[in-house]
Amino acid sequence: MKAVRFHQLGGPEVLRVDEVEIPEPGAGQVRIRVAGAGFNPADGGIRGGTLPFPVALPHVPGYDVAGTLDALGAGVDGLAVGDAVVGFLSMTDDGADAEYAIAPAELLVRAPRAAALADAAALPSVALTAWQALFELGELARGQRILIVGAGGTVGGYAVQLAKNAGAFVIATASARSRAQVTDAGADQIIDHADESLIAEIFEPVDLLLNLAPIEPAEFEAAVALVRDGGVVVSTTVWMPTPGDASREVRGATVFVRSDPAQLAHLVSLVDAGELRLADSRKVGLGEVAAVHAEAAAGTLRGKVVVVPAS
Repeated sequence: MKAVRFHQLGGPEVLRVDEVEIPEPGAGQVRIRVAGAGFNPADGGIRGGTLPFPVALPHVPGYDVAGTLDALGAGVDGLAVGDAVVGFLSMTDDGADAEYAIAPAELLVRAPRAAALADAAALPSVALTAWQALFELGELARGQRILIVGAGGTVGGYAVQLAKNAGAFVIATASARSRAQVTDAGADQIIDHADESLIAEIFEPVDLLLNLAPIEPAEFEAAVALVRDGGVVVSTTVWMPTPGDASREVRGATVFVRSDPAQLAHLVSLVDAGELRLADSRKVGLGEVAAVHAEAAAGTLRGKVVVVPAS
């Protein structure tokens, strides 16, 4: 089979398409014929060695997967060959940028029936990031006000939809380029952060501030003033602390997303119920993975990318 691998840590140029043996599932594992593998910025951090996820070399990237079960290892119950599944795989084990992938059965859930299987690869870790930020760390409740900074990205698109579905009033920052998609996701108020001041445009405190953007630390600290006493600040920017305000009991928390099959199954049910729309994705083949990593490294990558091995 063909698989994208890197044999050493480094820039996007270390990625190459190799011909390797089709792997066999061990006990508790399954083999997936990959329909799609979601690209995430962390894939570049793992490849470059800037994220603390030790991987055995050579390594196959791509920890978001959608595909069809092709073989079952010993002890796997509740799944059958031919089942369509999605999952957020371990960031340290070989991933899904390949024609076949091995995964622990416990990490997989049934794929959405309401979407093409490859498209479902745009869901797992990204939607889980939004869910865990909003409801685990942010404790968002119906009737609350939330400010989502950087809502124009993929996580932001899911966060806006989930917050709106939960009955929150959603304020979102987005560029002119992504304004339409953020509006379509359900935001009640949109602020173009490039042209407008958050402080000037928000007239009532918010219960939750969710930051998804590479904001300057001083600007982030200033935005905490927009949060009500006893509110919450949550951020996905793991490279810097999430500020709070102890004097007003404003709590700060950073998202370190984890695979959670129960939560993922719930997100899939929302997709099938028409309450959560999958992120639009650009499809690329295995031979284009290095170019996608290069775009991400250069800061020019826009939107969600799904690797489709069969293309």
